[in-house]
Amino acid sequence: MYQKITLLVALFILLVGCTENNEQDTERDSIDNNGESSEESDQTDVDEPDPTEDDEPDEQEPVFSEPEVIAENLEIPWAIEIIDNTFYLTERPGYITRIEDGETVRQTVELNEAVSTVPEAGLLGFVLDPDFLENSTAYAYCTYDGSNGSLNRIVTLQLNEGVWREENVLLDEIPSGRVHHGGRLAIGPDGLLYATTGDASIPELAQDLESLAGKILRLNRDGSIPSDNPFADSYVYSYGHRNPQGLTWSSEGTMYSSEHGATANDEINLIEAGENYGWPIIEGEEENEGMITPLFTSGSEETWAPSGMDYSNGRVYVAGLRGAAIYELDIETGEQREVVSGMGRIRDIRIEDNQLYFISNNTDGRGNPEENDDKLYQLSIEN
Repeated sequence: MYQKITLLVALFILLVGCTENNEQDTERDSIDNNGESSEESDQTDVDEPDPTEDDEPDEQEPVFSEPEVIAENLEIPWAIEIIDNTFYLTERPGYITRIEDGETVRQTVELNEAVSTVPEAGLLGFVLDPDFLENSTAYAYCTYDGSNGSLNRIVTLQLNEGVWREENVLLDEIPSGRVHHGGRLAIGPDGLLYATTGDASIPELAQDLESLAGKILRLNRDGSIPSDNPFADSYVYSYGHRNPQGLTWSSEGTMYSSEHGATANDEINLIEAGENYGWPIIEGEEENEGMITPLFTSGSEETWAPSGMDYSNGRVYVAGLRGAAIYELDIETGEQREVVSGMGRIRDIRIEDNQLYFISNNTDGRGNPEENDDKLYQLSIEN
C-alpha cells in the first residue's frame, strides 16, 4: 500500500513539472523577435512596457507663438520682401514701405503710368533681385489705365536715395478686367522670374495660349523668354488658372500656387511646366482628361480666398483673405488646419529662420479695419 501511494505522488510531481514547462514554452512562443508581446495580456498585475517607449515618436505639428505687431497703419499692403532684417512692403495705392529696427518709412515709387484704382488693382507683386544689395534692383507687378481699359505690366524698379524709379518694362499689356489681376511675383530656384496672372474676368482667356491672362508666366530677369519654356516663343509656363495669387517652392524645387475659386473651390496646385489646370472647364475636385486637379481645395462649401504662400518643412502655409486665417497644409498627409485666425483678412506671408511674418488686409474695402490697421505681424514657429 505504501509503495502505491509513493508511486502516485511521484507521477503527480512529474505531471506538474511537465505542465509548468509547457506554459513557459507557450509564453516564449508568444514573444516576437523584438522582445514585445505579440498579444495584449489580460493580466493587470504584470508591468507591461509602454508601447511608445521603443517606437519612433510621431512627427509633431509645429507650435506657433502669439503674433506680435511689427508695424501698423499700413495702406492696403500686398507683398512682403525681407533682406538683412529689413522689410519692404508694397501698398496698392503705389507706395513701398520700408521697415527696419521698428522704424517705418513710406517710400515714393515713380512709375511711368500711375497705378489704377479699379478694384483689386494697384501696386501688387514685388520681389527683390537676388543681387539687390549690389544693384538696388527690384521687380514689380502693377495695374495701370490704358486707352481701352486697365492693363497689368511687370517693370524693374531702381532704389536711389529712398525713391524707387521705374527703369524698364519687362512685360506689358497683361489683360486686366475690373477684377482678377493675379499679381504675384517670385524668383524661382532657377533664378528666373515668375508671375501669376488672373483671367481678367473673361474665363475663356485662361484656356487661350495666345493670351497672357489666367496663366503662370516665366521670364528671364531681362524680360526675354527663356529658351526652355514649355511653349515656343511664349512666356506661358502653365495655364487654365482663374486668379492665382501665391507662389512658393519646396526645398526640393517643387512649385506650388494658390488660386481663387469662383464662389468656393479655392485651390492649392502643384505646378508643372506646360500643364493645364482646368479653369473654366473644371474647378475644385472635378476631373477632365488632360487637366490637373488640385492638391488641396477648400471644397464647395467653404471659401479661403487664398493669396500669398510659403513653404516650410513639408508644409505649405497660405494666407486667407475671406477665410481670415493662415492655413497649414501638410503635403504628405493631406492634413490641414488653421494656425492663425482672428486678425481679419490676411494677404501675404513669409517664413524666414523659423519666423513667420504676415500682413493683414482689412483696409482693402472688403474687411473690417480696426484701430491702426493694416499691420505687419511676426510669430515664431517651433518644429
